[in-house]
Amino acid sequence: MTLGEQDSRYIWHPYTQMKSAPPAIPMVRGKEALLFDEQDNAYLDAISSWWVNLHGHGNPYIAQKIFEQACTLEHCIFAGFTHPQAIRLALRLLTILPGKMTRVFYSDNGSTAVEVALKMAIQYWRNKGIQKSRILALRHAYHGDTFGAMSVSGRSVFNQVFADYLFQVDYTQIPSNDNPVEDHHPSEYAAVIFEPLIQGSGGMLMHEAADLNRFIRYCRSQGMLIIADEVMTGFGRTGKTFAMDHVEEYADMICLSKGITGGTMAMGVTACNQSVFEAFLSEDRTRTLFHGHSYTANPIACAAANASLDLLESPDCQDNILRISKLHADFRLQIQDHPAIRNLRQTGTILAFEMDTGQPDSYTNPIRDSLYDFFLRRRIILRPLGNTLYLMPPYCITNAQLEQVYQAIRELLEVHREKVPQ
Repeated sequence: MTLGEQDSRYIWHPYTQMKSAPPAIPMVRGKEALLFDEQDNAYLDAISSWWVNLHGHGNPYIAQKIFEQACTLEHCIFAGFTHPQAIRLALRLLTILPGKMTRVFYSDNGSTAVEVALKMAIQYWRNKGIQKSRILALRHAYHGDTFGAMSVSGRSVFNQVFADYLFQVDYTQIPSNDNPVEDHHPSEYAAVIFEPLIQGSGGMLMHEAADLNRFIRYCRSQGMLIIADEVMTGFGRTGKTFAMDHVEEYADMICLSKGITGGTMAMGVTACNQSVFEAFLSEDRTRTLFHGHSYTANPIACAAANASLDLLESPDCQDNILRISKLHADFRLQIQDHPAIRNLRQTGTILAFEMDTGQPDSYTNPIRDSLYDFFLRRRIILRPLGNTLYLMPPYCITNAQLEQVYQAIRELLEVHREKVPQ
């Protein structure tokens, strides 16, 4: 059997209706912004393989650091033990994270980083003897697929099957001058959680730093702990190292994953400030944060993260982030008046817009498959969120490769020009 045939027989893919989905395309190698199939056809990865691949595929520097660590210490139980890569990574993260973070808790993906933050927030108040257990979240949020992360996500196709099993959460609109959050009654809220500046899977919805700053200030004045989910927005995506670098207010906890290892190893991080940490210090062992994973702070993953940070902090990478942001801005001006699109927007290296189909914007908008196929035929990997099309390329993408994507979008818009509802 071919790779594709074996895959079809044995594998269940994520976010995929296996009854109707076309066969998965086997990729056998990657190089920088390209992935290559069995026939050595090159596909341009314009979404960083689900937003994780910061520096391109097959990065030799990260690969070398992974190899060196694998030959030295591949894993070590992290309860009662530690290792140099975890310590180095924690110190580096605490140095660059915005706000007043003093502790790092390791886990293994974005959903679990959020779960840890929620457990910290709820237990924080219980350890203090205060009954505050409700959570405030933003509508259209997406924080992951584990049950706690689903609970604080907006109710949608992603979690509707499990609605009866999710804990109750209150929602507010994306903060703006038209949405006064003061209408809420927050006395019972343990925390507020949000994706700063960009709500990713909810449709790349963007809000202004000034509005977020005002929102955080209000929530803090009402005694809520502040949780910033930077799983997607972290490590340069918004033009600054973290989205929270754009605002004056700070978070009590920050969740990280995706790009933290440059797309090479699974890792999650929940950073917190000293106040949160101290609420768990006690002679009473029941006040311990009882959470952990077998692969917590895996040394190879920590080595990959340290290598990715080395690259991220380099002048070349910072120049690339600025370059991509500027090219996106220039392209945005070129297509901003096209009748086939709505709500064209950009934050840093992320560009997004909706195709005007005359139907509600939705993850289940039927245009999604035709958009996906349009680009795949041109060997460009874009994964539309319903009728929302977005770009989030690796920082190594070249100007010529970006122009290839831009030109494909221009062609798409011309195809749809005559289909725009009048």
